[in-house]
Amino acid sequence: METTQRQTYLDWLRILSILGVLFFHSAMPYVAEESWHIKNHETSNLMMESNLFLHLFRMPLLFFISGTVSYYMMQRRSTLSFIGLRFRRLFIPLLVGMLFIVPPQIYMERLTQGYKGNFLDFYPSVFKFVPYPKGSFSWHHLWFITYLFIYDLIFAPLFAWLISPKSTTFKTRLAALAKGKWVYMLMIPGIIWYTLLSQALPETNDLIHDGCYFVYWLFFLLVGFICILQPALMDSLERNRRFALTIGFLTFMLMDYLRWNKIEPGHEHWPFQQEVFSYAFTALRPVIAWGWVLALVGYGKHYLNRTHKVLNYLNQAVYPFYILHQTVIVVVVYYIVQTQNESILSKYIYTVGITFFVTVLTYHLLIRPYAFTRFLFGMKPKSEVKPVKAAEPENVQEMALVSA
Repeated sequence: METTQRQTYLDWLRILSILGVLFFHSAMPYVAEESWHIKNHETSNLMMESNLFLHLFRMPLLFFISGTVSYYMMQRRSTLSFIGLRFRRLFIPLLVGMLFIVPPQIYMERLTQGYKGNFLDFYPSVFKFVPYPKGSFSWHHLWFITYLFIYDLIFAPLFAWLISPKSTTFKTRLAALAKGKWVYMLMIPGIIWYTLLSQALPETNDLIHDGCYFVYWLFFLLVGFICILQPALMDSLERNRRFALTIGFLTFMLMDYLRWNKIEPGHEHWPFQQEVFSYAFTALRPVIAWGWVLALVGYGKHYLNRTHKVLNYLNQAVYPFYILHQTVIVVVVYYIVQTQNESILSKYIYTVGITFFVTVLTYHLLIRPYAFTRFLFGMKPKSEVKPVKAAEPENVQEMALVSA
């Protein structure tokens, strides 16, 4: 039987995912071996390791949850109505972000490269529409919204068919994957795709040259949609959560053991000549991602499927928070990296703290109260916001706003 009842654990997981994005992006100025918009003079290898761990599953988890959001948004909507809704909640905020939210990031970066003008001198260059980094037109961290919008446009007809009675036979067959641990077969296509193509097509987030990752992220979204479509699969993830966590944990430990001892392709200690072993090493990353994503969903379903009085506020805040947070980070970090005699840890803590403070208050004071700004940031009108309630039998509810 389909579930159209609200699953609050997915809301909590989305909120925790965006919080993870805050910690991840706040660390980027201080991690070693990673280029970013503004970098501290001194960097940390240990902070790079923690960011690597987060990077393996933070976006896959967001795309998985986005698949479940698309399922709920399709309820009682036609394909065209769904596309219209995604246009309003994804494309409009993306356009606003590219024209007004992202340009300050590029401007601060240009200052570090020697640019001498003020922001008003710089801003007209955005409207030359020359792509970053040569120009000043970019979606930067909003690439996630771009990809999600394109996925929903392409797959809206499929989603409509899947939630319709026409797919009853397919959904019944899906239930077979809920037996034992067969649900983890859903990992295989994404693992194979990443393993075969990621070395030749590294991640760019620019859509045009991102052939491997554009499809890789899509697998997580589709699996999220399928798992919420057939509730028995979600039940299986909950039941087998320890198994998924074991997969994610052991493969991550293996990858780090090999990396830290320089036993990886391209290093002198790599003992294998056959290409198949290089592919096996590459496959560790998607296995880790799938293990942790499915484990977090399983544990979330078991422990987080409950309401709280702050959940409704957080659900509304999380999308504007995502749109705003990196711009705040870049502006703040521009000044922080200029300070002397401060440790990397103290700079990082201050970056996280001030970013959270400024972003939350910007949302609370300037976005949340006003209909126009709510529209620009993809929020529901106030009149459509309903208090979060626990799922009740025969009570059809739409899930919260788009994940971001």
